[in-house]
Amino acid sequence: MSAEGGDRVRVIGLMSGTSYDAVDAAAADLQLDGDTLVLTPLGMLSQPYPAELRAALAGSLPPASTTVEQVCRLDTGIGQAFADVARQAVEQLCGGHADLIVSHGQTVFHWVSDGSVHGTLQLGQPAWIAEATGVPVASDLRARDVAAGGQGAPLVSIIDVLWLRGRPGVPVALNLGGIANITVVHGEPVAFDTGPANALIDAVVAELAGRPFDADGVLAARGQVHPGLLERLLAEPYYARPAPKSTGKELFNLAYLARMLGEFPSLPVEDLVATVTTLTARTVADAVRRYGGTEVIASGGGIRNPVLMHQLAAELGVPVRTTDELGLPSAAKEAYAFAVLGFLTVHGLGGTVPSCTGAAHSSVLGSVTPGAAGFPVVEAPGQPPVRLVVG
Repeated sequence: MSAEGGDRVRVIGLMSGTSYDAVDAAAADLQLDGDTLVLTPLGMLSQPYPAELRAALAGSLPPASTTVEQVCRLDTGIGQAFADVARQAVEQLCGGHADLIVSHGQTVFHWVSDGSVHGTLQLGQPAWIAEATGVPVASDLRARDVAAGGQGAPLVSIIDVLWLRGRPGVPVALNLGGIANITVVHGEPVAFDTGPANALIDAVVAELAGRPFDADGVLAARGQVHPGLLERLLAEPYYARPAPKSTGKELFNLAYLARMLGEFPSLPVEDLVATVTTLTARTVADAVRRYGGTEVIASGGGIRNPVLMHQLAAELGVPVRTTDELGLPSAAKEAYAFAVLGFLTVHGLGGTVPSCTGAAHSSVLGSVTPGAAGFPVVEAPGQPPVRLVVG
């Protein structure tokens, strides 16, 4: 593999987010052309977790307790699920050959205390992926940033900065997964988790309606926002904390919402969904306004909720568009982002923006599991990229 002005590197990014519903794979050719990183999308595929594995995962996440045996079983099962998707991606998206696979794994715990991140755990043993495909695997990309004093999130911020730098005004990249995060690309970039995106919506819908999510925002559209509950939810101290900061389902889960309900225990499910949907729109909009965002470029599963997107646009009064409009498929953005991070890793280049994660310095991220032919062989580039072009 050659880095600068030479051969393209074919990379597959694997991702499963905080909604833990499926494993996404996105393939791309990546090439450094001077100080520009050119990303050519080759397509994506997505495969739901096997029902038994997803149930075991859901049953082990906070606030549930777990055992080391369960963690081991999950690490193996998730690794095998990622390996199955990776094998398909090599054949279906890459014509049978890839140079590198980059696995985010599945976040099962993000250890935050007093605003600092002390550890983060992603499961999905990469050896299964390397064994199934014969391709080297970069993985465990968050821990190094945490060790350097960072939040370990949102790691996608470096891609947002490289890609959106130079756009007029103050562009803001938004990801609406289980947790919402933004990257403000102006001056010294800032990135952080704003709070829940789909986490509380999905939790209510799964518990009270027996569905995995509020498809097309139907339940939210039927409900009425409860002012008292919304006010109590907005008083959550996390929202007032300064950036950089990160959070997860360790905080925003069904048990959290049950505590917030207090004297409002008998609200209809539609009203609950409407209220937590408005909570997401309000907290994201507050964060964007705080930094003077002039446009929002969104991705993640939440963009398929028209009620949430309409509320967000109404709250902000600035253009809200998706990454698809700029050439990067929104459904695959995070998987492409991790493909880029792995590319940087094997070229010995830092994969973080310290002002976004809060780390003391940028770090080369992750670990590499060798493939059938050993470790990837790359030439060190002359300089790190300063911009990303989707070609």
